[in-house]
Amino acid sequence: MSQSVRKVLHIDCDCFFAAVEMRENPRLRSVPLAIGGSSDRRGVIATCNYPARKFGVRSAMPTATALRLCPDLVLMPGNMNLYRDVSEQIMEILRDFSPLLQQVSVDEAYLELAPNQQGTFVAEDIRNRVKDEVGITVSVGVAPNKFLAKIASDWNKPDGLFVVPPSQVSEFVAQLPVGKIPGIGPAFESRLKAAGIEVCADVLPWSLKDLVRRYGRAGVMLYERARGQDSRPLTEERLRKSVSVEHTYPQDLTSEVQCISALPDLYQRWQQRVERTPWEPESMAPFVKVKFADFSQTTMADAGEYATPEGFRRLMLQALKRSPQPVRLLGIGGRCPQVSEQQLTLF
Repeated sequence: MSQSVRKVLHIDCDCFFAAVEMRENPRLRSVPLAIGGSSDRRGVIATCNYPARKFGVRSAMPTATALRLCPDLVLMPGNMNLYRDVSEQIMEILRDFSPLLQQVSVDEAYLELAPNQQGTFVAEDIRNRVKDEVGITVSVGVAPNKFLAKIASDWNKPDGLFVVPPSQVSEFVAQLPVGKIPGIGPAFESRLKAAGIEVCADVLPWSLKDLVRRYGRAGVMLYERARGQDSRPLTEERLRKSVSVEHTYPQDLTSEVQCISALPDLYQRWQQRVERTPWEPESMAPFVKVKFADFSQTTMADAGEYATPEGFRRLMLQALKRSPQPVRLLGIGGRCPQVSEQQLTLF
């Protein structure tokens, strides 16, 4: 596939850890919030919400510095198990749009579309589904390659969408600061500025031979990126562990009957997702997830149970017994066969 016809999306969750915490506790939405280590242990900020950024708080900043800038900062240690669960839910949504998915971190991924898919429409669908089904926002960049898509996803943050059409690549890249190119850190950027290279247009008069002689292998990357070129394919190296669906209800479910009545719709959606995988539903180890009104949650699984409507019903009834609280979220899923076999081997 030629570069001019590729349609690559970069999906980046907005202040991911903080966004998940604000979803779990909406009272945190309007206050400066950061996820990070304690200041008395030389901790650093992993991420922060946008109210905190107005005070100058940033990722990778020492926690002590962040607290000086924003004395009212709410600092949380984070919950990686929860963040991984949310990340997995988002990746499952992305797989509905294309099998060409490359997850590069817990909160970002690339997606490559087929020639007949409209990049802008798909990007809008992704943003809407993540917002509706997961309860957080993502920003999406659409472009002819991975480099440009990643730059574009940062253009209109938060909750943004930016498209770089093939016909506008040269114009878009020309005034892009070289420090925006992934892989060019502050030290390399300073060396480039000393040579009179501040934006990508400044690279164009240089030959590839001269750039390589001066900057080694990084010169090749600089030559290509300054022209908007990036032929890297998407690579999928992560093993899928499960297929699941979940739904947060606008009004809490207050009875066992209401919860069980919600299962047919969840099961139908789950079957549709399983159909896009190599596995059959009966080969998967089922589990259910219940989040209660007080934001506590529980997961129920049984290796001897079957991934059928009746099997999910039995698991759901057991999970509901763990708390008398009303229910705000229900989910069902199945562990993929290779994961279940590995777990049996381990135990």
